[in-house]
Amino acid sequence: MINSAIKSKYIVGLIIFLAIVVLFIVFKPDRKSSVVQKSQTPVQPQIIRIAVPDLSSGKNSSSGNPIVDYIYLNKLFEKEFEKDNVKVEWHFFKGAGPVINEALANKQLDYAFLGDLATIIGKANGVETTLLAATGRDSSVYLGVIPDHGYDSLDKLKGKRIAVWQGTAHQLSFNRFIQSYGFNEKDFKIINLDPAATNAALAAKQVDAGWGLFNILALQKKGAVDIPLSTKTQKNSRGTIASALVARSEYVQTHPETTQRFINVVLKSAYWASQEKNREELIQMMSKNASYPEDLYRLDLQGKDVKKISSPKLDQDYLDYLQLGVDTALEAKLIRQRFDVNQWLDRSYLDKGLKQLNYDHVW
Repeated sequence: MINSAIKSKYIVGLIIFLAIVVLFIVFKPDRKSSVVQKSQTPVQPQIIRIAVPDLSSGKNSSSGNPIVDYIYLNKLFEKEFEKDNVKVEWHFFKGAGPVINEALANKQLDYAFLGDLATIIGKANGVETTLLAATGRDSSVYLGVIPDHGYDSLDKLKGKRIAVWQGTAHQLSFNRFIQSYGFNEKDFKIINLDPAATNAALAAKQVDAGWGLFNILALQKKGAVDIPLSTKTQKNSRGTIASALVARSEYVQTHPETTQRFINVVLKSAYWASQEKNREELIQMMSKNASYPEDLYRLDLQGKDVKKISSPKLDQDYLDYLQLGVDTALEAKLIRQRFDVNQWLDRSYLDKGLKQLNYDHVW
């Protein structure tokens, strides 16, 4: 009897043990799932590092872009993240695109507001970025020539010295523009000068022409140059500059919540810049910050729809223009390989932000 009872208890114990083992196997947390879940948990950064080309002609820093400057001057990023004790760092680079791409590649920056060529070169050269939003389109560029030399066409400038800021959106813009007239860079003597140096060279008549933005309008106002051609004379927008917001892909994946909030601030600024009622305030803001006269900005914006040029949407027209930029850069040997811009972008943050802010039908 005793042996039977012991045997019975042994069997019951064995059954219970086996049941526990089965339950453990069935309900054991999957280590891989745990790792995935952990990786999906939003991580709050301690710092946000933003890069912007500095196009100011004075002591202040200016992107030359109203969407970006409005955020910068009103400290909108700082206000958005201050409650989380997240530091926001703005880095304005006189070296523009090439320097910013190098910093992105070295993981020294998180977000960058750039012109089209810099973003294209960075991506083509293997800098892992994600295109998040448009920050400008149809920016006008002007050909300034020294007066009294009969330089009223590109044909008259063949073999002449033209100042173009190489490695930046200015160079891509110039290539697009001259291609529409049947020329390429080899038809001219291209001198690599930034806007300030271009102005000095034109004033001293050390170059025959210069390709640029407000700096060329400023020289025209002083009588130092004539402007026989510009992108405003083009019906197909060839040569105009587009700009974009890109971010390091790794950063976006690690900080999706931060990226969403960042995008929403950009959308609020784009909304402000898109309102016709804010045109004069926008002109005054840009003039004061970049140290160019108000009438130059007024002239540059003349005839332009502020809502259209400030649209943050990654719409087909914008993407087609970027793709054309890729093809032009490849043809001009500014990049070595072509890529599809549709594989570069992530619309999810933009689309979500538009819904959150009720901006679905603004642009």
